[in-house]
Amino acid sequence: MNKEELYEALNYVSASRENRIKMAFKIEDNPHLIPILIEIIKHDIDPISCKAGWVLESIAKINLIPIVTNLDVFIDSLKHISLESSVRPASKICQLLVINEFSKKPEKLKQKLTTNHLNTITEAAFDWLIGDYKVAPKAYSMTTLLLIGRKISWIHPELQQILKQNYESGSAAYKARARMTLKVLEK
Repeated sequence: MNKEELYEALNYVSASRENRIKMAFKIEDNPHLIPILIEIIKHDIDPISCKAGWVLESIAKINLIPIVTNLDVFIDSLKHISLESSVRPASKICQLLVINEFSKKPEKLKQKLTTNHLNTITEAAFDWLIGDYKVAPKAYSMTTLLLIGRKISWIHPELQQILKQNYESGSAAYKARARMTLKVLEK
């Protein structure tokens, strides 16, 4: 499968989990397509970009290794992703990468997140947290920042301030996740 064929195949991806997973397995069998998929995600003005994001998220949930193999490409793409329907899967993938990084039993990955990777993820997560996005990317960002804050000391005070500042204007779901996060931060 080449870029044109992948792009055409993404036209037929729907929001159904089964459909996304089916495409994820096809791409996982063709790992050379991962950087191309990430390249498609970066084109926010194209409606196919969100479908590429859904598929990449499905791949990450199944197996993080294809993402880690293309970690620099994925991390570099974060600054280009701003479309709501592409931000949600990107923020979920970041959360999965960071959870794995800070897990006591991480997957056997060839490459670990570097300080530069963590800094780029941190910047993106703060942007998603304070930006005009729905609750899911904000919730994923809270978890991501909470974990990275174990290694980068200035993150927790900043996260705490933002959550308190935006608490009253947040939705019920936002408030619930913010309360949970603040409870952990206050320990």
